Amino acid sequence: MSAIERCRTAALGGHVERCEACAHLRISYNSCRNRHCPKCQAAAAQEWLADRQAELLPVPYFHVVFTLPGPIADIAYQNKPVVYDLLLKTAAETLITIAADPKHLGARIGLTAMLHTWGSALTHHPHAHIIVPGGGVSLKPAPAEAGGQHWIAAGAASFSPSGCSHASSAVCSWKG
Repeated sequence: MSAIERCRTAALGGHVERCEACAHLRISYNSCRNRHCPKCQAAAAQEWLADRQAELLPVPYFHVVFTLPGPIADIAYQNKPVVYDLLLKTAAETLITIAADPKHLGARIGLTAMLHTWGSALTHHPHAHIIVPGGGVSLKPAPAEAGGQHWIAAGAASFSPSGCSHASSAVCSWKG
């Protein structure tokens, strides 16, 4: 933390730049180059974000989270590679299977997943954040003039096994 606090201050040293046209002097302090420093990584973060935004399809996206139950999270703490691999693979396979089902979407989807192993309280809380585009490529061939495939747009219920469009099924009015 001390490196980040001293970033771009005299404490880390610096150099003087002089304009050749007017002789104006400017002091530039050295950066800490810490990967967590917002000053040092801001440009890299903006560049990474722009690159990712250029890859996006012009469709809405859904944020889906898969969380390990407490007892399995305890097992994961001792068997990280195996359990984390299972979490990511199972989450992806679940979304792909649900999306392929004609009752939900009937399409082949893509996704981007990221493993988080700690919660906001900095306790062990393994979960996967997954970004899913709002649709997919039809599993049924389209006419040749359409390129043989067509896009099927998705609603929020497309990625829910129950067909519920709420973020949490707890808010549904279930009738028995």
